[in-house]
Amino acid sequence: MNENAIKILSKNRKARHDYHIEDSFEAGIALTGTEVKSIRNGRVNLKDCYAKVENGELFLYNMHVSPYDPGNRFNHDPVRTRKLLMHKAEIIKLDGKVKEKGYALIPLKIYLRQALVKVDLGLAKGKKLYDKRQDIAERDRKREMERTMKDKAIKEKL
Repeated sequence: MNENAIKILSKNRKARHDYHIEDSFEAGIALTGTEVKSIRNGRVNLKDCYAKVENGELFLYNMHVSPYDPGNRFNHDPVRTRKLLMHKAEIIKLDGKVKEKGYALIPLKIYLRQALVKVDLGLAKGKKLYDKRQDIAERDRKREMERTMKDKAIKEKL
């Protein structure tokens, strides 16, 4: 297996629908033992999840990690606040952008890299309703164009 191979455990598909993603950053995450096992089983939900800088540290809020079934009393609170691990300079840079320009830190996906759980954080700006409508219209146009191209290719073969 490739050294830098990643296994995506969960994606936040709604993030790209609700936000313009300007940049993305990789961060580690501090977890308990049963959380790691549950996340490895893919029992994690990034919906309504966000990150925030507090006192020079980066925290992840509202990430739901289902309790690990065999974990019994060692289980954790499913939506507890989790600390993200990044270099201090990166955290300061992100904090400056979030405060200055009105960006938000939204987790895009959670994955395994070399047996470590990582979070892909997106520096995002919220979309307006008309932006969402434009994206939907654009997607529909592309789908229709592909459909007509496919129909032309079939007719040419006949």
